[in-house]
Amino acid sequence: MTIDAHLHCTGRETTGDVLRALDDADIDQAVLLAPFLGDGYALDDAASLRRANDHLAQLVRGHADRLIGFAVVNPQHGGAADELARAVETLGLRGAKMVPSGWYPSDARVQPVFAVAARLALPLLFHSGIFIDGRSGRFCRPCEFEVLRDHPGVRVALAHLGWPWTDEAIAVGLIDRIHGVAPADAVFRFDISFGPPPPYRLEVLRRALDVLGPESLQFGSDCFLPCSGQHIAERRGWVEDLLDQLGLDAAARHQVFTATAATWLRLPPAAPRTARAPAAAPACAAAAPRPAAGSLRSGWLGASGRIGPLCC
Repeated sequence: MTIDAHLHCTGRETTGDVLRALDDADIDQAVLLAPFLGDGYALDDAASLRRANDHLAQLVRGHADRLIGFAVVNPQHGGAADELARAVETLGLRGAKMVPSGWYPSDARVQPVFAVAARLALPLLFHSGIFIDGRSGRFCRPCEFEVLRDHPGVRVALAHLGWPWTDEAIAVGLIDRIHGVAPADAVFRFDISFGPPPPYRLEVLRRALDVLGPESLQFGSDCFLPCSGQHIAERRGWVEDLLDQLGLDAAARHQVFTATAATWLRLPPAAPRTARAPAAAPACAAAAPRPAAGSLRSGWLGASGRIGPLCC
């Protein structure tokens, strides 16, 4: 089974469009985000976000086995906490996406939204890192999200591994591990929908795997619907190629493409699918030192001999 944990709706897609694209991309389940980036939907327009959540609820209805709808709310809006509760308790959506733009996660005015998310024990997805459309990324630095630890019950995924602050993101994710919290129970995990441009990707992914292990990483295409399955599959292929270069085994790949997201979403466990054999590493990669045995499976703390279009 493969889960795409980051797939945008625009309001122009139909349920049939989405299911065909997933079938063509060999994706079993997907997290769909309510539209908020154009086509009449905008983060600064509370009424449009309410319409967006209504659209998404209709889109996923009857397909809970494959389509997991995430509401979009802007915590700056006065009624955002109520809208999140409505989206989950009335519309049946199963999580939420938020984009810090003009607000910091630590702002007092946004805490009521996080409190609702904690009461409902929701998975949350946040944009983290730089914006490529020119908005300031200062609100989205990974350390800004540490306030979510004050809301037990939420399970947070930070998109794009916080690039360019990927070391900071890894440090945020490491804290629970240092204190003995199992990856499945940790507050933070990271989707590897690509913030890092191609020259950075291999090293960023290598470092995240070395420190955190695949249990803290999950695949997300960050595609915008309606799109072809080929487009989603291409982005999946980017990740598969990197994992080939890093020599990850089938169990670690299953974690990245399925198990981390399934735990975040509280889905039933799925058996690993048969993985394709890793391609031989290129000659340039052979010169790089290989991690200690087991480190790509369990991360730094578990390694033997070591300390215990637009994207949003």
